[in-house]
Amino acid sequence: MIQKLTSGEKKVFGLHLAYSFIEGLIRGVLILNEFVLIKSLDGSNYQIGFLLQFQHIVLILSVFMNEFLRRTVRKRKMLNGIAIITRLPLLAFAFFPSVSQGLHPIYHYIFLFVFLVYFLANPIVFPTINLLLKGSYQHKHFGKFYSYATSINKIVMLVATFGFGIWLDYDPYIFRWVYPVLGLLGIASIFLLTRIDYTPQEVSFVQGFWSSIKGSLVRMKRIIITNKPYRDFEIGFMFYGFAFMTSAAVLTIFFERELHLNYTSIATYKNAYNVLAILLLPFFGKLIGKVDPRQFAIYTFGSLMLFIAFLGITYFWDDWLMLGKIKFYFSVGIAYLFYGVFAATMALLWNIGSAYFARSEDAGDYQSIHLSLTGFRALFAPLAGVFVYELTGYFYTFMIGVLTLLIGIGIMLYSMKKRPQART
Repeated sequence: MIQKLTSGEKKVFGLHLAYSFIEGLIRGVLILNEFVLIKSLDGSNYQIGFLLQFQHIVLILSVFMNEFLRRTVRKRKMLNGIAIITRLPLLAFAFFPSVSQGLHPIYHYIFLFVFLVYFLANPIVFPTINLLLKGSYQHKHFGKFYSYATSINKIVMLVATFGFGIWLDYDPYIFRWVYPVLGLLGIASIFLLTRIDYTPQEVSFVQGFWSSIKGSLVRMKRIIITNKPYRDFEIGFMFYGFAFMTSAAVLTIFFERELHLNYTSIATYKNAYNVLAILLLPFFGKLIGKVDPRQFAIYTFGSLMLFIAFLGITYFWDDWLMLGKIKFYFSVGIAYLFYGVFAATMALLWNIGSAYFARSEDAGDYQSIHLSLTGFRALFAPLAGVFVYELTGYFYTFMIGVLTLLIGIGIMLYSMKKRPQART
């Protein structure tokens, strides 16, 4: 298949493959990020909430970043600069002490600040990378070879997560050296990708930056008011997002403080659902184009609801056994089967679900609304989850998540009955 590519496309694919390999390694390690904070550094419950909040809250900037990217001519130089600014702070972990008891609180704040800076790159880096790649492949090759590179990324990510988990059980402070290496690799991966030849289009802007931002916000407001099926979709998503973010924060605390799982066990659970998601993605990829996106959302919300419900069942059914170094809880194992379904469906629904409500020329505005609302609920949901957990315990926190998802499913069912057509 590679022989069918032009010489330019072969160069692009080689760079893309190298980038995907390195980024898979980085993402695989960082999957265990919040557990490093709570297990190795003895971080507090609310610090876990803040760390999870940072990953999503940056999406509030999507509208501003989209306009900034449109107006930036030297995109490759900008991307390299962003890589250095956001990845280099990871070198600070080399100066962390290898202790958790009696650790000065300043190190917790440094940890949080470094990753806030790291996540700030996402609204800029991901769209720009897709732009570089989309303009460098022929249209007939783009999806195919993008999926090959993504598959390599996922495989490397699985191996990295499991390997890092075992390493952390052997040395809980090995992150002091691994994270700085990741910082250097993160810079190198983006530098590799920016070697792709890219000729920016000449674009003239009649409006100023802030006038354009205001125009985008006006268009977004008009979409929400006039496209009622899409509005229902996003309202349902708000309930889903609240359940997901509140549960995600408490899940980390639950695994550490309630189940006392080691790093190898955590990595195994996370890898298991990712493997299942990879296997299910082709099936759900075909299904999403055949059903109403609100119906697809019901499958997504329902699978997450069952995941959270089985985590709650652990309160009553806490049987477990040791499989080597892996502490296997039966209820948690069943829960992660449902999470694999959720991960496969949400990978599609979150990224392209909103596009099914839009005309082609409006798809960007619809996704901007979607991303901005994700950032908005991140302002309060993770910390709300920690608050409810400390007030009532994990069982009632998970049950609130189940109830919230039931409301989200109800909104989708009502919307499909009231407004059968997805696009208006």
